[in-house]
Parts: sequence; structure tokens; C-alpha cells
Amino acid sequence: MPLTERVQVDQHLILVLHDLYQLGLTPEVHGIAAVISGHSHKPAIEKKRGVLYLNPGSAGPRRFHLPVSVAVIRVTARGLESKIIELKAADK
Repeated sequence: MPLTERVQVDQHLILVLHDLYQLGLTPEVHGIAAVISGHSHKPAIEKKRGVLYLNPGSAGPRRFHLPVSVAVIRVTARGLESKIIELKAADK
């Protein structure tokens, strides 16, 4: 897999990479609407300088006492909307 991947969704350019600290560019200068990373496994949604920064967390085995989670991004008339969804184990 490549270290980074740019994905076009409608008119929104999304950059996907493993470690946010290896970003190496200024997203808003390059027309990037969202940056998705996951190295820390810590779920987070933040908007900085008009760019959505999203870490969906980890849907795999629990790590570092963090929740098991995924994220959803929706394209709306207002732009990109995102939310974190925490996955719970089914009761046995």
C-alpha cells in the first residue's frame, strides 16, 4: 500500500495517510478538504483552517485502553460531515 493516498469524492479532495506527523504539506494550500490518519488509534475529529482532520480509531483489537471505533464521513450540501462510531461487543 502507498504511504499516502489522495481520493476525490465529489469536489472534495481527501488525503489518507498512516501517521499525521508525516503529513509534509499544508493541506489547505493544496486544496485538501480532509486528512484521515490513524497511527495513534485515538479517535478524533478536528477542524483546523477549514480542513477536517479525522482519526477513526481502530476497529481491531482494543489498544492502549482506547475505544474500538470506526468513522463515517458524509458529503452534504454544507461540505464534509463526520462522526466517530464506537463499536460495542454484543452481549453473550
